[in-house]
Amino acid sequence: MIEEKALELGRQIGQSPEYQTLRRAEKTLQEDPATRGRLEKIDQLARKIDEQVSQKKMPDDAMMVEYETAVRDLETSPEGQAYVVARANYEKLMSKVNQQMAAGIERGATSSIITLA
Repeated sequence: MIEEKALELGRQIGQSPEYQTLRRAEKTLQEDPATRGRLEKIDQLARKIDEQVSQKKMPDDAMMVEYETAVRDLETSPEGQAYVVARANYEKLMSKVNQQMAAGIERGATSSIITLA
């Protein structure tokens, strides 16, 4: 029963305007050549930074500035802005869902009525 309700909740979230808008924004990011190039540059820089950190080295200032600039360039592009807004709206939806689930769990844990169906 719980699994069925979770599946239904997932289906409803997948059909929500917030989720649909996020998927469209992600698709736009991937289809736009300039944006795709920005994403690849960010990914490449992030991997270099991760490598240095894993080797217990501090990334140099120039690399950090380059990474921050690349992220800022993405976020200030129209496609990037649309994605940031869509992501924030989706995260707000999921936060509300999680709050409601937590409230339901708390009510269920303190209820003296046991329901199995």
